[in-house]
Amino acid sequence: MLQSKIAQGFSPGKLKWWLLGIFVVIQFFRPSKNQGSQQDATKDVAAIYPMPDSVQHILQLACYDCHSNHTRYPWYAEIQPIGWLLNKHIQGGKKELNFQEYGEYSFKRQRNKLKRMKEQIISKKMPLPSYTLLHPEARLTHVQQQAVITWIDSTLTKI
Repeated sequence: MLQSKIAQGFSPGKLKWWLLGIFVVIQFFRPSKNQGSQQDATKDVAAIYPMPDSVQHILQLACYDCHSNHTRYPWYAEIQPIGWLLNKHIQGGKKELNFQEYGEYSFKRQRNKLKRMKEQIISKKMPLPSYTLLHPEARLTHVQQQAVITWIDSTLTKI
């Protein structure tokens, strides 16, 4: 008897309105944006370990959205819960590696991050396939991969 009353209260028509209401309400709960204020450029990996402009451009296109203090957000980031998921992904990426705070890492950690970067590129784990699906400009060609790997190898031999 109780189950039939509950079922009556949530007919498909009413359920649609409830879901729509919830969707509208969650739009007011937005995560903070990864739009860091003026950064100390001396801590950026490019300032510490000079790189060719082409490599810096590759890293900015393919990596910096998740691995820096400034993300270029797509239009769909304004829609929740997608914005929440992107924010969680960005925070995780920054925790793992933040190019703009690279200078704050210990010498040992800097070396390890470069080695790990190389491994991730070779194994094609980075940039993430889910990211390149929506950001085709972040798909690295073999030539781009080699350029970054060459810079990493060159940098590792110098430090």
